[in-house]
Amino acid sequence: MAKLCIRNNIRQLRFHHNEMTQQALADVIGVSRRTVIAIESAKYSPSLEVAFKISAVFKVSLEDMFIPIPINM
Repeated sequence: MAKLCIRNNIRQLRFHHNEMTQQALADVIGVSRRTVIAIESAKYSPSLEVAFKISAVFKVSLEDMFIPIPINM
């Protein structure tokens, strides 16, 4: 099975949601701004709880927010 890299479009969603700041998103979902930065840069995968909170803020499905990219090894 190929390894997966999970990309996301949270930065674009924030921009299209009245240019929401990372801090504003962090406040709404109950995490630190550093966590939002790490999630956006794909350096950290959020828990399911946090992922569902983010999807609720932007009213999108998890599938529309997180994109699995196969990595050929």
